[in-house]
Amino acid sequence: MATKRKTRTKKPAPAKKATTRTKKRVTASKAPKNKKQPRRAPTAPPGYKRVCLMTGGGDAPGLNSVIRAFVKASEDLGIEVLGSEDGFEGLIQSGRLVRLRRSSVRGILPKGGSILGCSNRANPFAYPEKDRRGRERVRDMSKEVLARIERHGIEALVMVGGDGTMSHGRDLMRLGVPVIGVPKTIDNDLAATDYTFGFDTALDTATWAIDALHATAESHDRVMIVEVMGRYAGWIALCAGIAGGADVIVIPEIPYDPERVVRKIQQRSELGATFSVVVVGEGARPIGGTRATVSKGRKGHVERLGGAGHELAQRLQGKVSHEIRVTVLGHLQRGGSPSAFDRLLGTRFGVEAALACQRGDSGIMLALRAQDIVSVPIEEALAEPKLVPSAGQLVQAARHVGIELGA
Repeated sequence: MATKRKTRTKKPAPAKKATTRTKKRVTASKAPKNKKQPRRAPTAPPGYKRVCLMTGGGDAPGLNSVIRAFVKASEDLGIEVLGSEDGFEGLIQSGRLVRLRRSSVRGILPKGGSILGCSNRANPFAYPEKDRRGRERVRDMSKEVLARIERHGIEALVMVGGDGTMSHGRDLMRLGVPVIGVPKTIDNDLAATDYTFGFDTALDTATWAIDALHATAESHDRVMIVEVMGRYAGWIALCAGIAGGADVIVIPEIPYDPERVVRKIQQRSELGATFSVVVVGEGARPIGGTRATVSKGRKGHVERLGGAGHELAQRLQGKVSHEIRVTVLGHLQRGGSPSAFDRLLGTRFGVEAALACQRGDSGIMLALRAQDIVSVPIEEALAEPKLVPSAGQLVQAARHVGIELGA
């Protein structure tokens, strides 16, 4: 009987383990096809898209440099710029807001003044107007300003000005308006910044005038008194007096003794000098006296200074052997083409103001510190005026070169 052969069942080969690459491929194949991934909502860029620029207070050389740079930089950053004519007038009166583009600022860099205009009367919290009888009164127009800001979709105010403009900006900021300040004054008395644009040009003008008066003073054997601006700060008087070789400088920070001025002129005569040049800051006053004013300040406005040079001339009359003449430079110091320094500083301020708008800054003022433009709180700029230190290096330099300071 034949023996049955056992058939050996062949075991199936064990499955190979999938490699990492294979796993990835399988996983990928199982993913649903054509399924759109959710897109993130675009994040809105920070900062303001529509701002209003104004030049408040008195005019100063270099204002157009700021306007030009700010408009150009803002357009480059996608920011729309409106200009308020004559300071706050544009936000108080209708029809005084203008759109500023690159074409609006072409060719204005070397020009003095402001293409927007300035006003030191348009205080939004004490706006002067006349009643039915023609009497002047002041009125709070801040609600009208806020309404016009909202109506025109203005997201921030860029205010170029001195302490008065900055104080208005601080008050508007407290009402919820974002504010960015740019320091401007020929007086150079704004705290928190080393220099304000406009000062350098005014200083050049005053120095030129002192140089010119030297010749006529010497020709006629006269005492020439030059009254310069600066309000309660003596930066223009002291710096221009030193640069122009004045014999006497009297500044608001150091009340003067008229007898010391007389002695200085007499000493020069004894040494053979037939003339003297005296520089007077408009806010200067004699020891125990008061400042000379043209008019008192109404509510919300400061007093108007003037006459300090003539007052000193009266105190010298009859005590010196020379004829005395007084020259008041006045607004001559505010005009003219800005110096290279003021053009450069104004341009830097304008660009930095546009960048501050892009960042969405508020409640700050730009300031020059050493070689850099920085941001400081507006309150810091208004803490106290920047006056000439009575014992500082500038005063000591004047004394050491023989200039009489009256005290």
